[in-house]
Amino acid sequence: MNDNNTMARLMPMILVTLGATGLAQASTLEDVRDQGHVRCGVNAAQPGFSALDDEDTYRGLDTDVCRAIAAAVLGDAESVRFVPLDSVERFTAIQSGEVDVLSRTTTWTSSRDTTMGVNFTGVSYYDGQAFMVASDLGINSALELDGADICTQSGTTSELNLADFFRVNDMSYNPIVFDSPEQAIAGFEAGRCDVLSSDASQLYSQRMQLPDPDSAMVLADIISKEPLGPAVRQGDDQWFNIVKWSLFAMINAEEMGITQANVEEMLDSEDPDIARLLGRDGNYGEGMGLEADWAYQIISQVGNYGEMFDRTVGAGSEFKIARGLNALWTEGGIQYAPPVR
Repeated sequence: MNDNNTMARLMPMILVTLGATGLAQASTLEDVRDQGHVRCGVNAAQPGFSALDDEDTYRGLDTDVCRAIAAAVLGDAESVRFVPLDSVERFTAIQSGEVDVLSRTTTWTSSRDTTMGVNFTGVSYYDGQAFMVASDLGINSALELDGADICTQSGTTSELNLADFFRVNDMSYNPIVFDSPEQAIAGFEAGRCDVLSSDASQLYSQRMQLPDPDSAMVLADIISKEPLGPAVRQGDDQWFNIVKWSLFAMINAEEMGITQANVEEMLDSEDPDIARLLGRDGNYGEGMGLEADWAYQIISQVGNYGEMFDRTVGAGSEFKIARGLNALWTEGGIQYAPPVR
């Protein structure tokens, strides 16, 4: 046997194997620790979910999800670099590695989960598509919108949902499509359309941006399921688990009654579920490459899910959005997290 010839034949296979191994060993967690921050893709301007405040700091529910991840991984909720992305470029940014996580009011769908190279890690906000109309039109139902000019945004699930809704109800409409939420609300305000259609969460935010919010109203009709949540690149199970369980930790904390205010005293709790979550009984962060107190860091720095919801879009915010489906499963909603054990 000629060893040189054998090696020549085997070399392509060896190179492929080594390449695959290198890819498998690529770790987002290591990258994040090396760079010292989580790169988080967010909406540029959707108050309540992601928008700059008066101090040029991104605030909102989506941005706080990223802060929770940073607290779990780096022990510092402020170690986040926010990357504003529009609806068209968001998936390219996560696929290419420009960002480590996408937390941008993005709907979890089958096609996105199976063909876009991303994995959704959970639902941070249960939403649905709705309609906003001028208050003086006297419209009270989406079924009264036959023949309407409707503004919506390109590159979103809204376009397909509109087509389905009007076809099923044997109605017609004229779609007026814009590239960004800012352009869509400007078109609505300028009278280019009678109706603005998007996720209800976005409509509440856009309504508050009008010079006179009372000049528009969001109809009660919800025409779709829009589960919104963070997404990561496929192929890194460890990072997928970290992002997933960062959200689950916040939901579990609310269910257990653990808050930013009482988390220190809860460290001495004799409740085994609380002790496990806070890292006082076992190390449930070890399997993700995290410290035992990963969930404690999230709760002490960011709070539980209910606290996050209330201050960003709920009762403690200007939007006053009711918890609805986003209430805990024990409170009539469907927010539910697997246990830490």
